[in-house]
Amino acid sequence: MAWRVFGAALMLVAFVFCSSSCACADEGKSPADSAQISAAYDSAVDQLYARKHKKKKNKKKSDNYNNGSRDNYGNGKQAADSRNADTPSLSSNDRLLIVITEQSLPESLVNYTGFKISFNPRRHTPNWVAWELTAKEAKGRLRRGDDFHRDARIDGCPESWDYNNSGYDRGHMAPAGDMKWNANAMYDCFSMANMCPQSYDLNHGSWRVLEEKCREWAIKFGNIFIICGPVATDPIDKRVGRTGVAVPKRFFKVVLAPDANPARGIGFLMPNKDVAGGLQRCAVTIDEVERVTGHDFFKALPDNIENNVESQCNFYSWER
Repeated sequence: MAWRVFGAALMLVAFVFCSSSCACADEGKSPADSAQISAAYDSAVDQLYARKHKKKKNKKKSDNYNNGSRDNYGNGKQAADSRNADTPSLSSNDRLLIVITEQSLPESLVNYTGFKISFNPRRHTPNWVAWELTAKEAKGRLRRGDDFHRDARIDGCPESWDYNNSGYDRGHMAPAGDMKWNANAMYDCFSMANMCPQSYDLNHGSWRVLEEKCREWAIKFGNIFIICGPVATDPIDKRVGRTGVAVPKRFFKVVLAPDANPARGIGFLMPNKDVAGGLQRCAVTIDEVERVTGHDFFKALPDNIENNVESQCNFYSWER
């Protein structure tokens, strides 16, 4: 069918060419005019070929997206293209989400819709979770999900009921409030690979307040990059559930606003309990978080910018 349309188009162009050539002869046009018509013919043919090639290329790209895999975002759910034309894209800045994990920690790297996880199969919790949050995403209006589920692809991923009667919440690392821009993202953030045992006081206290602050900052600065997780270098004193999920003693979060003027960064370290003094008391430099966790963040930044933003600890500069 496509070749019949293509052939018909060529015949039409040829007809126009012949007609134009005859007209040139009748009207005494110069050879230069004929050359222009010939050039127009060649251009038309080139455009037809280019249009056909582009259509094939776009179809192949679409087919690749619809194949959803572990290397794409989501649980095999067409996730790579889930940020459609109406939602921001996580691509060009994706390198800012690269984390060099502390070398003694085992990890399985998993890409979900809108966030990435380094999962620790021995602790049954993430080593870290990383995502970009844009202003548009922070304003998402999708209803919050509640479908906690085990990701069967990931060795060591716990069951939801491992947390039952443990005295701890299933605490999101990438929060549901940041995923209201897309249904796949909302579903994926309820994977148990994205959870850690958190005390009720922390989960509903300073941790939640910081999540809300991050959404405010994303709207204020246009986009931010967030990496958080348990401090996996701390010794394990307690496990919960049949799977034996390690209960973290502390949590960290680092935030980067590369497009702020000037660019800025900040870190937080919180105990797994009620936080006395609020966020300001927990604020530290990103350098300090790197020292405590052993991870290396934001290596894609130019050295001078990385050194500057990772040495900052000015909570009030984020509020102004």
